[in-house]
Amino acid sequence: MTSNPGGRERKNIENWPRQLMRSFWRHCILFGEYLSQYAKMRMEYRGDFIVSTATSFAATIFALFFVVVLFRKIPSLAGWTFPEEIFLYGFSLLPYGIFNIISLNLYDFGNNYIIEGKFDRVMLRPISTLFQVLFEQFRLESIQEIATGLFCMGWASSRLHVHWTAGKFSLLVFWGACAGIIYVSVFLLLTTISFWFEDRIGVHPPVWNVIAFGRYPLSIYSGVVQFFLCWIIPFGLASFYPSVRLLGHTVTPEYLPFVPVVALAFLVFAIFMWNFGTRHYSSTGS
Repeated sequence: MTSNPGGRERKNIENWPRQLMRSFWRHCILFGEYLSQYAKMRMEYRGDFIVSTATSFAATIFALFFVVVLFRKIPSLAGWTFPEEIFLYGFSLLPYGIFNIISLNLYDFGNNYIIEGKFDRVMLRPISTLFQVLFEQFRLESIQEIATGLFCMGWASSRLHVHWTAGKFSLLVFWGACAGIIYVSVFLLLTTISFWFEDRIGVHPPVWNVIAFGRYPLSIYSGVVQFFLCWIIPFGLASFYPSVRLLGHTVTPEYLPFVPVVALAFLVFAIFMWNFGTRHYSSTGS
């Protein structure tokens, strides 16, 4: 009997979309299981969850209060009125909330997974290591950041007479998702450094502080800072240009088409570095 490697190869190519879809749905089910189990665990301690949510909400309101105080002193900021800034601020909270919900393990990855040796357990399971690290824990209280962001956008839209259509809602979801991917990808890249440099604190804190710069119009910054916030750590790109388009404004240069491109590029590079790091990971032996 003769083998037919060409036929098997064609069959594998034909089955690839089906296998991809099967893998996608499998991971969706696993995500649902991870989320439901973690939510049940958090609800076992409702008091702690309520306090954590209240604390998180207070921090969000305090940061927003700074904007209110700022605009009590000035009528506009680089041509942006108070409602327009609230709209931008609200949109910036959407990717920030998405990132915060699934960032808990990324922020503490070096300490909990590398130094403490938990990553050995992760690598033994027949599922993507990145999937496990991202979704083993959630910061559910950060849902309030998304809710607050939507409220701010709704309040600003009523003052600015922004007309929301089904198409504009679709764009909001699309750009919000792209911005969320940028946030997660940036911090995932920082997390991969832990595969080579064991540090309990990591390099996340200074970059975390850069997030605040993306909540204000890019035009208030110098050209160097604008370049940094668009192409190096693109938090400004993720929030400013989608907000401008949703408000119906124009800005020069127009970088909005680059938002999904940058999101995809950062995501692919971050996943590549993660896979590269896992291949060179050395167990702690503990």
